[in-house]
Amino acid sequence: MLYRFTSWLWAAVVLQLLTGLFHALSLFVSPQPANETEVQMITLMTSYKIDAGAGFHPTYSGLFTALSSCFTFLCLFAALINGLLIRKQIMPDVMRSVIGINLLIFGALFAVMAYFTFLPPIICTGLIFVSLATAYLLVPKVKLTA
Repeated sequence: MLYRFTSWLWAAVVLQLLTGLFHALSLFVSPQPANETEVQMITLMTSYKIDAGAGFHPTYSGLFTALSSCFTFLCLFAALINGLLIRKQIMPDVMRSVIGINLLIFGALFAVMAYFTFLPPIICTGLIFVSLATAYLLVPKVKLTA
């Protein structure tokens, strides 16, 4: 069963959904400062408006929330697309291409997470990357004859 690419792709779908939902929870939790330095940092992040040009004056907190929500939406979008393609039983050559695109995006995402973030998102994106890589390697190579 684990030698079929669809099993590994379903694993990636489940991991993408769980990662997206797990990360969405962080959008509703306010950071609690532990000392005076953190109080000052959080105050600046939520109240200081930077001049980003063209009349755009966001706070760092607003930018952080926007970027953070993009990670959630990326995971949910990929999970829904991949799940749909599995359910529709798309031809293996198309699935290989779609999994390859997923692999490229989530590989880059894993590298960024490994460099800039902390353990939970590194583990989540790493597991997604490994399951996509395994699915990609197990997709049957179809040779079309003309």
